[in-house]
Amino acid sequence: MTTPALNTDLLLFAAAAAAKVLLFLGGAMGVTALLTLAERKVSALMQDRIGPNRAAIAGLTLNGLFHPVADGLKMLFKEDFRPAAADRLLFALAPVLALAPVLTLFAFIPFGDYVMLFGYQLDLCVADPPLGLFLLLAVSGLSVYGTFLAGWASRSNFALLGALRAAAQMISYEVTLGLTLAGLMMVYGSASLQDIVRAQGALIWGWIPAWGIVTQPFAFVLFLTAAIAANKRTPFDLAEGESEIIGYFMEYSSMRFAAFMFAEFAEMLLIAALCATLFFGGWQVPFLYETGFMLPGGAALELPQWVTALMQTGAFALKTLFFCWLQLLLRWTLPRFRFDQLMSLCWRRLLPLSIANILATGAALLALR
Repeated sequence: MTTPALNTDLLLFAAAAAAKVLLFLGGAMGVTALLTLAERKVSALMQDRIGPNRAAIAGLTLNGLFHPVADGLKMLFKEDFRPAAADRLLFALAPVLALAPVLTLFAFIPFGDYVMLFGYQLDLCVADPPLGLFLLLAVSGLSVYGTFLAGWASRSNFALLGALRAAAQMISYEVTLGLTLAGLMMVYGSASLQDIVRAQGALIWGWIPAWGIVTQPFAFVLFLTAAIAANKRTPFDLAEGESEIIGYFMEYSSMRFAAFMFAEFAEMLLIAALCATLFFGGWQVPFLYETGFMLPGGAALELPQWVTALMQTGAFALKTLFFCWLQLLLRWTLPRFRFDQLMSLCWRRLLPLSIANILATGAALLALR
């Protein structure tokens, strides 16, 4: 028989979990929608164009801010076409398998430390499993099923060609992606993302933050390259070669096509959040602790705990937006690789370098022990 106190704790726990899911996942989906606008705005800026600016509500355009809403309505009311020869079940299931793993991965991202609410400590992370990095790689690998099934179930030769390219590309770069994270686990001694972020709050020589970019700078370059390639964005967009009239989603329309497009932008936001979390301290702010700022030399500035939590969450958001902006710049700066160049880069360049980084990290840890 449960006691009233236990029932209250269970209700508060359930309410806190639901609030974190709605807050973080809702915020992630909102930012993802805005990234579709930012993509076109950045391309217009780099090509000396104005970009989207016509969608209006009550005569207000707000410089194109309503275009994501207009795009969503357009996709919602378009004809949902399915080829006659397509596999009915797998054709409908592929967009779900492409989008669901990406949205699930946001649950593992810590967007803050904790905040005290009505006397209870609310951890600012939806889920913090001890093997978070392994779960991250396992769940992210599931998205390849949606990509491949989209091309295979369409019964189109051109869609199948794009699916084969996408599957080969994603599987290849997932190997390098996992190996680049091994060095982080060796340095910080944990596979939990929240533990890794907290460990990055330490100071090297009393004044240098122990962020991943300091302890694993080479791994950051390899991770960002492999992550963009796994997301199939330019210059690694061989699976969506518009000029070659191929693409694993070429037979999709309406909201099913929107699911594939939304998954790509959501994964771009996820890559940005992971770069901030693993290599740039996540929610950490140099010299900011739960009681306030503590500067070298003994100077201190006390702050309420909710203020420090708000500053840490804001720091995480700014770092994430910076890496979103960086990916947009790369998208409209670099030319596309050929497919043989793409695979050669992975197996003959990035993979040996990621293994060398693990060996160098192990040697450095042994030397510093």
